[in-house]
Formats: sequence, C-alpha cells, structure tokens
Amino acid sequence: MPELPKKKVGIVACSGEELAEGTVTRLAALKVLEQLRPGDTVTICLPLFLAGGEGDRAFARFYPTIAIDGCEKRCAARGTEMYSGKPAASILVTDVVAEHDLGQPIGKSKLNDAGLQAVDATAGKVADLVDELLGKHWDRRAGEFVELTVIPERQEPVVATCSCGSGIPIQKVEINGQTVTLVALPLIFEQLHQAGKLPSEETHRELMETVKIYNPVAADEESAYAVALAREYSTYCESQKVTA
Repeated sequence: MPELPKKKVGIVACSGEELAEGTVTRLAALKVLEQLRPGDTVTICLPLFLAGGEGDRAFARFYPTIAIDGCEKRCAARGTEMYSGKPAASILVTDVVAEHDLGQPIGKSKLNDAGLQAVDATAGKVADLVDELLGKHWDRRAGEFVELTVIPERQEPVVATCSCGSGIPIQKVEINGQTVTLVALPLIFEQLHQAGKLPSEETHRELMETVKIYNPVAADEESAYAVALAREYSTYCESQKVTA
C-alpha cells in the first residue's frame, strides 16, 4: 500500500466578510493552525477549493476536514461536501457563541471583546476535534468513525502548512471520455513497478483494488476504471524503460 504523508486534519474556514462571525472563523482557524495544533493541521483555502484547486480537493478527499462557518449558509461545510465528501466535523460560530453564553460578536477588521472570546472558544473546540480525529479512523466513504487507533508520536517540526503543499500525489486519467483526478495513483504505480509487477491480469486486479482504497469508484464504473488504469500503468512501465 502506498506510503502517503502523515495524517493531518484540514481546516476550512468560511470566507464571508460581511459578518463579524466570518472574521471569527478565520481568526479561530489561524489560532489552531499557528498556535494550538500547528503540527497536526493544514489550511484549506475555500475560494481556491471552490474554484477547482486540485491539491485542496485531493487533501479533503483523503484526510478528515473540519469546516468552520460563521452563519447558517454553511458555505465551508457545503462546499467541502460538494467537491470532496462530507467534512468530518462542522462548527457554526453562532452555536459556539450560544453554547458559551457569549455576547454578540461585532466588528469586521477589529472584533469587540465578545468577538475575541468567540475566537478563543471556537479555536478551542476545533483543537479538541483535531485531537479526536487523529485518535480515530475517519472513513471518508461511510462518513463516520470506524475504529480507534493510537495517535503517533509527533516528530516533524511544528509549522503551519497549507493543504496544497501536503504532498498528496494525484494524477488525471481519462475514463469514459471524462477526466478524473485520482489520489495516490503515482505512488501506486511506483510501488507496483518497484515490486517487479509488470502489466498483467493479476497486477491490474491489485491496481484496481488499491486505487479503490483512496478513491470512490461506483460499482457500475469499475470496468471502465479497470481498462483506463491498465492502460495508464502500461504507459508508466514503458516510460520507466526509457528512463532506465
């Protein structure tokens, strides 16, 4: 199975600027990313995500994400679900304000005291969810936790990062006349080739099963995927002969 980067949690915050709660979401996300859980989280840029940023969408398909929204429109949560799958958790600032009996956040570029308190409360809630998500296995297909796991010891430097630099490899493949982005495909090809597995019926079956671990494939599309993957792997193997 491909060795993908260490599991982290993506934080996608509402980009609304017309409400003080929108400012709360961004400042809360920044606090989690830079102060509370910098080694365990990456930021997902919502405008880039919605515009088709492949790195952000690939990250959200493979890793759990937390959506932080300022109002009932829930743009962050709905955008994530539309393009990459249901977020592992969704937080609404107005709910946090009500839960902690805080005052009404006021201000856009500069928040009042209630708004600053809302930032701290929201950031704390997100940090708790990050810990929970890293201690459990999030099944992106089922949209639920499926088992408890042990949180690995943190060894990498503590820095805030962006999901577009998360290191998740993707590859676009033509399937049934449509371009499909597949997560981890370059690594799958590389590891099969390094194991000495040349194109064959058995290798193609293994390739298909591995791809399905990281990418949702509808049952009625499996045959089309299988043909496309076999073609792409053969092309990859031929390219390795040239560069050898």
